[in-house]
Amino acid sequence: MKEDKNEKKAGLEPTKSELEILQVLWKNGPSTVRFVNDTLNEEKRVVQYTSTLKLMQIMAEKRILKRDESNMKHVYFPAVEEEKTKNFLLDRFVDSLFDGSPSSLMMQLLGNRKTSRKEMEAIRELLKKFEK
Repeated sequence: MKEDKNEKKAGLEPTKSELEILQVLWKNGPSTVRFVNDTLNEEKRVVQYTSTLKLMQIMAEKRILKRDESNMKHVYFPAVEEEKTKNFLLDRFVDSLFDGSPSSLMMQLLGNRKTSRKEMEAIRELLKKFEK
């Protein structure tokens, strides 16, 4: 069966809450709902276990997550690649807020944030690579 274009896009365009869960899984690897919920409570915000469970079940239905049901405790893992998802979201962000201009984004970032010498040097090195 052919995959619907909107179905593909859904996996790349997670909601804010779905993205928080994906970040936990990308950082820590395949995990149980309990682990994800505990991590969200420690690092992000207070979330009820049942809310995390329901959202992860929905994410599995939407094919954003996959679930290993071979053990008593179900283990979830991302069905979408971190880099692919971040690239998609970044492209949408740049297109919608900066009229598709990466340089406008960079100027805004550098103007709004304190950038360390080390970071500035890394940016310079990256620019030198692009110039070649």
